[in-house]
Amino acid sequence: MRRFALTYLARASAFAFVLSASFLSVAAGAAPASGPASDASFTVNQHGQAVGTAAFHIAATADGYDASSTVKVAMQGLDYALSKNEELTSANELKHVLLSATVNAQAVSVTVKPDAAQLLLNISANGRSTTTRLEAHSGAVFLPDFDPGALETLLALAVAHNNRGLWAVIPKQAGSIAPVMLATYPDQEGTLDGKPIQVHHLVATINGDHTDLFAGPENQLLQAELPQPGFVLVRKGFVLKPPAKPLAPAE
Repeated sequence: MRRFALTYLARASAFAFVLSASFLSVAAGAAPASGPASDASFTVNQHGQAVGTAAFHIAATADGYDASSTVKVAMQGLDYALSKNEELTSANELKHVLLSATVNAQAVSVTVKPDAAQLLLNISANGRSTTTRLEAHSGAVFLPDFDPGALETLLALAVAHNNRGLWAVIPKQAGSIAPVMLATYPDQEGTLDGKPIQVHHLVATINGDHTDLFAGPENQLLQAELPQPGFVLVRKGFVLKPPAKPLAPAE
């Protein structure tokens, strides 16, 4: 359940913070969930070495959800920090997003909100501001890099939309929106806090990039293997057993 696109070391510009191969979906037979999980913490790894952390908190409100995410990645060639706050409807649809980030000491800010039948996306970076109107979709998720809260919301939308009609709002350059294609693979196994857990395996494709996504029985994000070489987002306390990858998606 996940996705992104961009080479961080080569493209660490102020606009280069998209969850470029967007991702997610609910595995066949998984029980529907009413909304995203409340909170979780993750480690950002590259080639098995921890290079950062990420976390989210999602709280129910009278008419939807308030969600917040933080990300910090520090490594050679990339110093990246993100803080995001968003409001969602009770159906996990976008109401408002406010993001601030720094990419190699360059400040970036982004706002997203519905405007009639469109999404209004404002991006400020490098002393310049752009405003883009995107086609609105009920299954759209705002997906910045390494944001586990965005992936958790995408999981909830996948349940409601039967893994179809999902879109990624990508905050790169002037901003864009792209469909998320999901393929379900056989379940795998793992442990969470030392206890066995069934793991749903999906592959999400956006703009031609593929991300392996792993989620628990309640559709909670456990791990995302990103298209960028060696990058993995792992929920703290989770260990995936490493069976060989299937040759083809499950029917």
